[in-house]
Amino acid sequence: MDQFPKIVSVDDHVVEPPNLWQDRLPAAMKERAPKVVFAPKGDVTFVGGKLTVSMGEPGSGPDVAWWIYEDLKRPLMRLDASVGYDRDEVDLRLVGYDDMRTGAYSVKERLEDMDANWTDSQMCFPTFPRFCGQTFLDAKDKDVALECVKAYNDFQVEEWCGDADGRLIPLIIVPLWDAQLAAEEVRRNAARGVRATCFSEIPPFLELPSIHDKSDYWDPFFTACDETGTVINMHIGSSSKMPSTSKDAPAAVGSTLTFANSCYSLTDWLLSGKLEKFTNLKIAFSEGSIGWIPYVLHRADVVWEENRGWGGVADKVKRPPSELYYEHVLGCFFDDPHGLEDIEHVGVNNVAYESDYPHSDSTWPNTRAVAEQQMKHLDDDVIEKIVRGNAIRFYDLTPEGRWKR
Repeated sequence: MDQFPKIVSVDDHVVEPPNLWQDRLPAAMKERAPKVVFAPKGDVTFVGGKLTVSMGEPGSGPDVAWWIYEDLKRPLMRLDASVGYDRDEVDLRLVGYDDMRTGAYSVKERLEDMDANWTDSQMCFPTFPRFCGQTFLDAKDKDVALECVKAYNDFQVEEWCGDADGRLIPLIIVPLWDAQLAAEEVRRNAARGVRATCFSEIPPFLELPSIHDKSDYWDPFFTACDETGTVINMHIGSSSKMPSTSKDAPAAVGSTLTFANSCYSLTDWLLSGKLEKFTNLKIAFSEGSIGWIPYVLHRADVVWEENRGWGGVADKVKRPPSELYYEHVLGCFFDDPHGLEDIEHVGVNNVAYESDYPHSDSTWPNTRAVAEQQMKHLDDDVIEKIVRGNAIRFYDLTPEGRWKR
């Protein structure tokens, strides 16, 4: 290979600018919309994988940035934007915007940081709304919440991605509390070129119907995605429940097991019948890694072959689950040498690359070096597919890896 292909990253993150919702919501809703205030931190605890932070009294310490929305007081943290800091400085401290690398929230500097990381384009998940919009699902006032969802998506399309010459790929959220409204939001954004939406890896963890729901609750949303070519992206943590082993396990246990919910979610989808019902539907497991996929496909095929009569899937899954996987699923990763050693069974057409900027796991600014080291045994055409080609195909990008506006 003369030159390593430029990367199209399918999982990065944006820290929303403080005026996003105040600028975009109707005047009558601004007071009830998310806003940023600056105040000191109070107590910080991390127990059983759950972080609790209180706001301090004025003058009790240096001010940090807090998102305020209904009863929620959510501070910005070093974990929201860790790139550029020494690993020992990446912790639970609270920060302001000036403590972050500017590329976390500003388009110009983001593009510069992408250039420094051999990256053509990238797709960004939200921060304050959480990975699939759970913040607005939890809101009491759903009229305001719906406008907040739309405002975030307008920000993605018009500002974050609109000012980036196609190098930032829009990724929307939907109103999870209403599948029909979710479908309408998918169609509204598909009409302006959006081909990616967030969704929860395990909706019942959010007290929502599962994809197995007998009333086909999610079908309007799935239909909209199927008909518009909108990829459903499920980021680890999009169920608001990270896998762990016990309430007293350290955070490192959950961080090691982050792939587990993706594993459960893929099994749900393969045995749901939805991938046969919606023949054009595409799903992606963002930051889910890939090394575990071959065994899950093997086990699902065995169960389907041997146990479908009593397993509850004989009437809706008519083909081996692995066939459905290879037609519909994208596994996404940034550091998984074992998955790359077994890429034939993971699927050379079913894998996309990530840099996870600006999170603590991010390989920035060494994403290319990590890829070259872990992919050195692969043929050039396979590398091309993994680091850009599969993403271009899945998300209907230009041949140059840019968003089609």
